[in-house]
Amino acid sequence: MSKRKRHAPEFKAKVALEALKGEETVSELASRFGVHPTMIHQWKRALLEGASDVFARGGKRKPEIDEDQVKELHAKIGELAVANDFLSRKLKPWGMK
Repeated sequence: MSKRKRHAPEFKAKVALEALKGEETVSELASRFGVHPTMIHQWKRALLEGASDVFARGGKRKPEIDEDQVKELHAKIGELAVANDFLSRKLKPWGMK
């Protein structure tokens, strides 16, 4: 059984742009690039839906996790590590791990 072929984003964009131009049919593009016509339709649709993100205000996206949240999570990890260490020392006399 063959594995799925993975295409680079650059290749997908190139094929989708060619499909948008409309100079060739999807069948011609499929044979030229060696992909299924359904994939070309999907990539074209994804390009059209995501095109507005290119011109969104603020340029690049902000990171999804801010620094304050990272600090809080690191503090919580430290607290849990201390509690885990404490409990493991208290359970040793009873032979529990």
